[in-house]
Amino acid sequence: MKKFVLAAAGSLLFVTAASAADMAPRYTKAPVVAPVYNWGGLYLGINGGGGSAHTCWDIFNDSGFPIVPSVPEGCHNATGATVGGQIGYRWQAANWVFGLEAQGNWADFRGSNASQYAVFGTTSLLNDVTKVDAFGLFTGQVGYAFNNVLLYAKGGAAVVHDKYSLTVTPAGAAAHAPFFAVVAGQTGAVGSETRWGGTVGAGIEFGFAPGWSVAVEYDHLFMGSRDVTTNTIAPFAAPPSTHRIGQDIDIGTVRVNYTFGGPVVAKY
Repeated sequence: MKKFVLAAAGSLLFVTAASAADMAPRYTKAPVVAPVYNWGGLYLGINGGGGSAHTCWDIFNDSGFPIVPSVPEGCHNATGATVGGQIGYRWQAANWVFGLEAQGNWADFRGSNASQYAVFGTTSLLNDVTKVDAFGLFTGQVGYAFNNVLLYAKGGAAVVHDKYSLTVTPAGAAAHAPFFAVVAGQTGAVGSETRWGGTVGAGIEFGFAPGWSVAVEYDHLFMGSRDVTTNTIAPFAAPPSTHRIGQDIDIGTVRVNYTFGGPVVAKY
């Protein structure tokens, strides 16, 4: 009987130990968490770069005298630097990114050409001068994100402020010498306008820190043709002239943005 009781007790202890082992907590390896850059949210930024405005002039009214058909005066590229800022908002759905943006820039794009329009039987009496001193872009965006790298395209409306002037060439100074004293480079007429057009562009943007990103962007502005009046200033004395001026602008900028909100989300 004693042996039987000992054997039964040993069996019970074995079963209890085995059950306790089965009930012991089991630990599994935690899942790997991969950080993913989030492009969504409100952002502010600055930009700087350069541009070139390809501008062509035709004259169709010279000091009140109609010119039919209009006469080409020539073309030039007004080039220079630009700096400005942008504000926008983006939405991200999986890898797709959509956004709206407003951008405003100061610019100093300047250029000129000797006019091909003949006055008094002599060519190149005046230089056609263009200066772009400001522009704005109002665009929608669509992009595709590879984590912290965003490729995007944009398009929308553009507005540009232009200043125009006619300056005397050396030949012009000589031609006017018998009538009144002028010097080469002297301004004879001025005009300005604000014109609206369209724009398309593309860029690549890199997120380099939480919330911070840097981008390289190219934009082309289709500004069309407009009729512009230039008013004569002293010592010249003549009624205004009217020119048809066409313009397209190419702009390249480097941009730095800060996006508000959580820039990184977890992906398991």
